[in-house]
Amino acid sequence: MTTRYLAERLNADFGLYLSAGAPLAQAQSEWQRIEVFENPQFGRVMRIDDVFMTSERDEFFYHEPMVHLPAIAHPGVKRALVVGGGDGGAAEELLKLPGMERVVLAELDGEVVAMARQWLGEIHRGAFDDPRMEVRLGDARAFLGQTEERFDQIILDLTDPFGPAVELYTVEFYEACRRALSPGGVVSLHLGSPVHLPGSIARIAASVKAVFPIFRPYLQYVPLYGTLWCMGMASDRTDPALLSATEVDARIAARAIGDLQLYNGAMHQALLAQPNFVRDLLAQPAQPLHSGDSIDEVRDPSELPPVRISAG
Repeated sequence: MTTRYLAERLNADFGLYLSAGAPLAQAQSEWQRIEVFENPQFGRVMRIDDVFMTSERDEFFYHEPMVHLPAIAHPGVKRALVVGGGDGGAAEELLKLPGMERVVLAELDGEVVAMARQWLGEIHRGAFDDPRMEVRLGDARAFLGQTEERFDQIILDLTDPFGPAVELYTVEFYEACRRALSPGGVVSLHLGSPVHLPGSIARIAASVKAVFPIFRPYLQYVPLYGTLWCMGMASDRTDPALLSATEVDARIAARAIGDLQLYNGAMHQALLAQPNFVRDLLAQPAQPLHSGDSIDEVRDPSELPPVRISAG
């Protein structure tokens, strides 16, 4: 039997590939192509528009830092919003927090949620059936513009900033997020990779800093993404950099947050540590993104030349 290989272009000169069995499920929704397949290294993998999004065996590298680093700095998250995140992984991490009363998942594409519910149970672990969870399908910008609800934590678990998704990385969108946060509330997001998309990180960081007085970027290698990944946390008053490793471990124990494969006090410190090249990158002047702008460096993978994998 011939092995099928799927490749992702991270930029014109760099990428990665995975072997893939026959698709377990695939669909073309109104917005994107979605596929779930099996890989011996990562288990079940979800791919959207030729981009590897999440997998059963490495999702914690991404979801735990996105959720727990900001959450542990907050006095106690009770109401949370996930924008995107249709695989349910971020919501599942939020539901581990004690005192969590409500998680709203604002996802554009119901087909992503449907496929995740059926095929990615090891990622969402039943979060979609938790009575504290509400799924709201549609445009997150419209939801944030209309809601009077206030959240302690917002997680922006989004696709990369090209096409319509760029609007969710703008000053205007971050202003809407800040209005929807309770005092002291925290928002986390991913900024991309400082290895192959440094300009993207600089502009997104500038956009966040234009809205929030506290912004802390942090780094994590994500195996499925094939590179070092930059995330960030922002707030009006909550600062994760003020916590020692000992205090983080004490809060994890006091809040009885279990089943963590990556995050602990020492990792909290490591995530926030910045190598010099990232410090230099974030210190450079960059233009914030506004509605209608684009990031030239970030390309739709379909616009890049096709990849041929040659064995031997």
